[in-house]
Amino acid sequence: MTDTFDSPRSRGVAGAPHVSPVTPAEDIRNIALNRISWGAVLAGAVVALVAQLILNLIGVGVGASTLDPGAGASENPSAQGLSIGAAIWWTVSGIVASLIGGLVAGRLSGKPKESTASWHGLSAWAVTTLIVFYLLGSAIGGVVGGAYQGLSSLTGGVASVAGTAAQTAAPSLAKSADPFSSIEQSIRGVAGTNDPKELREAAISAVRAAVSGNEQEAAEARNRAADALAKAQNIPVEDARTRVSQYEQQYRQAVDAAKQKATDAASVATKAVSRAALLGALALLLGGVAAWFGGRMGAVDPTITETGRVPLART
Repeated sequence: MTDTFDSPRSRGVAGAPHVSPVTPAEDIRNIALNRISWGAVLAGAVVALVAQLILNLIGVGVGASTLDPGAGASENPSAQGLSIGAAIWWTVSGIVASLIGGLVAGRLSGKPKESTASWHGLSAWAVTTLIVFYLLGSAIGGVVGGAYQGLSSLTGGVASVAGTAAQTAAPSLAKSADPFSSIEQSIRGVAGTNDPKELREAAISAVRAAVSGNEQEAAEARNRAADALAKAQNIPVEDARTRVSQYEQQYRQAVDAAKQKATDAASVATKAVSRAALLGALALLLGGVAAWFGGRMGAVDPTITETGRVPLART
């Protein structure tokens, strides 16, 4: 059975002062052991930043060595593979740098108490995280990110063939993005005996107004489109009306398909942002854990002061 320290506050007197069973010297010692050393925290943060910079430069060097600007795009790592590898290396380097920074902060704090040294390591990790996010969001981040420009240039050189192909295909992609482009090509592709350029352009404008205009004026717009199409292609008005109806249905299908593609792209982007945020939070938490244990590893061994003189043995 253990003895409990009896004091007015322990007996329920709320206004009574705190009374400690230890001596004032022991109280001062406990306060000193748990006092934070900001110099040690800042030193640990600086060491962690430098360690992360070195590790990231190593990652850039290794990633650049896997690229061959003279080879084809199929013989080089894909952009997705490079992105995944960079994310993994960034996470690993952050954890290792946090461990090193926590170890330095815990050691320089000079505290023989492991929990206090761990708190120093965690504080150094927090300061490091704030500094990194500040650098990434400021103009100074351009200096930090300058080391990655070489890798970006190499990646751009490797992807030059793909970029040329994308530029060549850009006009056709832009046309396919317009729901009316296929209808316009269909109207231009049908030539009639009385099909001068003016009539053809008038028919295209009338059909565009019919399929994409206001619903309240749709009937009148269809009639004008049918008349213009009949004159341009030299066909009966009834056949022109049938074609206008087909164009209208085709236009609606194209609009629905474009909306579905936009919805799918937005869903993919949302999932990517959510996944990146969650993985980033996990990486930061792992870095905090590493800094905590790094500080614990850096705790100094306690020194016991001799209270009495031990007589030397005489021979």
